[in-house]
Amino acid sequence: MKIRWLGQSAFLITSEEGTRIITDPYKTGMFVGLRYRRIDEAADIVTISHRDPDHNNVAAVRGNPQVVRGVGIFEAKGIEFRGIASYHGLSVSRLKRSNTIFCFTVDGLRVCHLGDLGHQLSDEQVADIGEVDVFLIPVGGRFTIDGAGASKVCDRLKPRVAIPMHYKTDSCLLPLARLDPFLEGKTNVKRVANSEVEFKKEELPSPTEIVVLEHAL
Repeated sequence: MKIRWLGQSAFLITSEEGTRIITDPYKTGMFVGLRYRRIDEAADIVTISHRDPDHNNVAAVRGNPQVVRGVGIFEAKGIEFRGIASYHGLSVSRLKRSNTIFCFTVDGLRVCHLGDLGHQLSDEQVADIGEVDVFLIPVGGRFTIDGAGASKVCDRLKPRVAIPMHYKTDSCLLPLARLDPFLEGKTNVKRVANSEVEFKKEELPSPTEIVVLEHAL
């Protein structure tokens, strides 16, 4: 399985057989500070965690993909997706805004994309997520959990690999924290000088390794 970080919370996940999944495609220019380049990728499946424009731009994805959104069990292109109810950005809103965590398996690897998770996970949510191989986790705070909160979530779920997303970069000037607070004090960090990385089940690290990707766009 290959994972390419496009930017923000958008990843292109490609199976060994060539099935392509894009998570949370963003619409560039919707916010003054969101300067990632326009997504111009084809996919078979798109997952949407919530309706904010930096996570919900299905129109950007070529190829007439099947869209997976909401809570429940869904099947797309032979892959089962589990959508788990959660909430978005409680730190900046008195209202609980819906967010969906998606878990699915590609090439024997269990992937979990947290979307804009804004709180610590309940025992029920942890049980629903189950074992995680590749964890796609927001760390920028304000609209999501911050670096400290993300560290607690990782410590609880103990994924084999954690890939941070949704933080301030040279192309994201939204009021988010940079990556540094999440990485502070951690020694299990692998920086990949690329936007893409490939994983195989039998080669996964243990304990958890944080893999930092460069954004592709």
